[in-house]
Amino acid sequence: MFYRENGQFKTSYRADLAIFPIKQDRIAMALLLLVAIVVIPFTADEYLFRAILIPFLILSLAALGLNILVGYCGQISLGTGAFMAVGAYAAYNFHVRIDGMPLLASLLLGGASATVVGVIFGVPSLRIKGLYLAVATLAAQFFVDWTFLRIKWFTNDSPSGSVSVAGLNVLGVPIETPVQKYLFCLAFVLVFGLLAKNLVRSAIGREWMAIRDMDVAAAVIGIRPVYAKLTAFAVSSFIVGVAGALWGFIYLGAWEPAAFNIDRSFQLLFMVIIGGLGSIMGSFFGAAFIVLLPILLDAVPRWLGAPLSTAMAAHLTYMIFGALIVFFLIVEPHGLARLWSTAKEKLRLWPFPH
Repeated sequence: MFYRENGQFKTSYRADLAIFPIKQDRIAMALLLLVAIVVIPFTADEYLFRAILIPFLILSLAALGLNILVGYCGQISLGTGAFMAVGAYAAYNFHVRIDGMPLLASLLLGGASATVVGVIFGVPSLRIKGLYLAVATLAAQFFVDWTFLRIKWFTNDSPSGSVSVAGLNVLGVPIETPVQKYLFCLAFVLVFGLLAKNLVRSAIGREWMAIRDMDVAAAVIGIRPVYAKLTAFAVSSFIVGVAGALWGFIYLGAWEPAAFNIDRSFQLLFMVIIGGLGSIMGSFFGAAFIVLLPILLDAVPRWLGAPLSTAMAAHLTYMIFGALIVFFLIVEPHGLARLWSTAKEKLRLWPFPH
């Protein structure tokens, strides 16, 4: 009854192409931003920031980058953790080796370094696809893990491969408290989310989707597969690299190559499958699900008086992930985002069945 667009007329192409064409969506998004920027920093406790909100934001950003490659361009990747590692270690080297290097510049240069590596490992996509491409990107994961473990220069000659950062600040404002870290990550997510949304609606985004749907037909109508695939790898790797740098600098503070192992790659792939392939919103749904599920599996049994061991909770987490992936691939391949869109469509028609 309240979610209708009756009387909302579009009198220009600009209005017709708006990201949120319905007034109710614009109001809901404004309220969500108000809560995220104003309410949460003053009401949430330290545990909520450290355990839920900050990892949710960074993983959402990484899932967003992976979704551009897998969901919009149809190029399967199992090496996302490697590109996060490249972004984190490259940002670390820029930060500690160049005196006075601003934090923002270090993070963005880390993303640029991940772009270079992503394009290099994206070259095989010009000749192979499907399972063979997945194996090629998986090779990136093992190569990067070996590089940061064996070549000590990347870790500033640390014998264990572990590195750390401290005293972070942006334009003289320290990034130390959980609230400051949360707002810093939120700014990145908002900027990159807006850029990604506009990018997938542009000409290059339509080229990615044409390659995903049928690359031969896309080439026949004049789309260059080389350009489309490599730009998808570049954009995806850049966003994932920045997310990796944020994961190391902001969330962990000190990390080693195991922080970006193959489990991280699979975790991000689970996010985009459960959240929704080819959906910006699905990246956030998937990240929220992945972050909240282990916490709920630990908390709910204790509330019911039957606590689970840590090992049992971890095993149940993987079992539920696997069951949900099979469920969504069979029942709803577009994930939670599609269920959300279906609910919105039903609200627009309610209470009329047609």
